[in-house]
Amino acid sequence: MERKELILSVRQLLQKAGFFVSDPHNIRSISFDLIARKDSLLLVIKVLSNVDSLTRTQAEELKSITHSLGASPLIIGIRAGTGPIEDGAIYSRFNIPIINPQSLYDYLIEGVPPLIFAAPGGFYVNIDGEAIRRARSEKGISLGELADIAGVSRKTIQMYESGMGAMIDVALHLEDFLHEPLILPIDPFDYHPQPTESMLAREIQGLEKEVFELLNGMGYEVFPLSRCPFEAVTTFEKSGLFFITGVSEKTGNLARKARVIVNISRVAEKDTVIFIEHIRSRRNIEGAPLIGHDEIEEGSGPETIIDLISERRRRRHEE
Repeated sequence: MERKELILSVRQLLQKAGFFVSDPHNIRSISFDLIARKDSLLLVIKVLSNVDSLTRTQAEELKSITHSLGASPLIIGIRAGTGPIEDGAIYSRFNIPIINPQSLYDYLIEGVPPLIFAAPGGFYVNIDGEAIRRARSEKGISLGELADIAGVSRKTIQMYESGMGAMIDVALHLEDFLHEPLILPIDPFDYHPQPTESMLAREIQGLEKEVFELLNGMGYEVFPLSRCPFEAVTTFEKSGLFFITGVSEKTGNLARKARVIVNISRVAEKDTVIFIEHIRSRRNIEGAPLIGHDEIEEGSGPETIIDLISERRRRRHEE
């Protein structure tokens, strides 16, 4: 299956599961393929035939957009290296969870979560350490006895009880001996990356630099992004204002850019603003408010942006 077909297949699956999903953007060289939301869960998804093609830089870019939107990253893949991504297993590359389409279907449609995770040395499971401690106490089983049954050291049993993952055969031996369910399901969406220095390293220049400096001077926090249809996410903590921020020096492809950004912002349930060099007669494009660099003065307060956004929204509804 070609990657384009794979993306469409994943999109249809997410929609079937009740997600609101962004349109295919057909923009090359960006860090994600789909954004999907269901209730409070927001996913930023990259779809790859071979997940080994993901570079560290691309992974950092994916984490960056994910963190900025308060979302969870996910990679959907078919194979890793020369082997297939197994059903029911979670893999990882640069600490981003990876599952195959069948595992996504099983989790979202059938309600069957992955139980296995791939790591150096093979496949492992998460086990319930508290359940092991409780069963040992109730049955009067010593650490040494349980270690002999499992074929591991006493120290390893203690580490299992503290939450360390176990090889599959070891976990099954423990379950059989203790007559307790120990293997825990894994949520592939439960990963929330924190920003790193490499996320913030993009060089900013031109109109972007001027706009971001003005926004920072007003008290906004600007989080620049790379390989993304929009240039930043901007927040103002005091008011809770949060808007996806586009910056465009050229107006030739502005409508297409706005269309993609607005679609993503609607899925993510975020506001959108696009900054341009000079404002003319048009104040909105594809539903996105336009703000001209010439409308913002150095030393202006944060209400300048808030007032302009409100005015552009009113104008849009009146048109």
